[in-house]
Amino acid sequence: MKKNVLFFIVILLSVSCIGCDAQKPNIPLESYVKVDGSTVTIPLSEMLAAAITGESLETVRPHILHNKTHNAYVNLIDGKADLIFVTSPSEEELAYAKEQDVSLVITPIVSEAFVFLTHTDNPVDNLSFEELQKIYTGEITNWSEVGGPNLKIAAYQRPVNSGSQTGFLDLVMQDKTPATPPMEHIHAGMGDLIDAVASYENQPDAIGYSYYYFVVDMWGNTSVKLLKIDTVYPDKKTIASGDYPITTSYYAVYRENTPKSSPIYEIVDWLLTEEGQDLMEAAGYVQLD
Repeated sequence: MKKNVLFFIVILLSVSCIGCDAQKPNIPLESYVKVDGSTVTIPLSEMLAAAITGESLETVRPHILHNKTHNAYVNLIDGKADLIFVTSPSEEELAYAKEQDVSLVITPIVSEAFVFLTHTDNPVDNLSFEELQKIYTGEITNWSEVGGPNLKIAAYQRPVNSGSQTGFLDLVMQDKTPATPPMEHIHAGMGDLIDAVASYENQPDAIGYSYYYFVVDMWGNTSVKLLKIDTVYPDKKTIASGDYPITTSYYAVYRENTPKSSPIYEIVDWLLTEEGQDLMEAAGYVQLD
């Protein structure tokens, strides 16, 4: 738990510009900072670059290369990226930063929710937070134990250090250890996991997880449904209000020793202005409260 305490102190210290009057930077595309990030923040990164450079999305898209969450953190720490848009760091990523004597500034830029999904044919539409934990620790193994059919639960996970696995461990499991799933229940890509939940032979037995934006705005598989958690359905309204119980953020992260002359500070400050937040909403994300 020590990591979480230190992590959120850094975040709280780095959000003081919300509502500030920072002006939108004007940076030529050829001088734009080296960015990286999670899969789920690619649209965010592309729209931001287009707004700041004054170029079209089609023009900036080849310049926005996201290498997924873990690689983005490693690239930032190693100096191969200057600014990353990501989910929260894992224990291993924080340990690597410490090993390399690199301090990270981590700033929330949009709100997000961590969501659970099952097949649309599964009659279960609500789980309690405690039931989620018990499913993933192996204490609950059958859908009949949570009001569903007599089917063994296939609980899918992501690999360690993927953005959604870090979110799963920090936001959901917390101090509990998930059961080790069979290899066929671990999927490297977020879309692969969603498609695995959507695909079944004779029985809708699977459960998986991801981030709201990825499921709804990026992947859009109509054979899965999002589950209510503690009777609250995840949507932009319940995420923004905080009524949905598993909320988080996407973050802009840069090295603390970034030169003060770097445009990174202007970019991050502008993202937190009303204009910057409106841009993020136009890209489909949920504004910070």
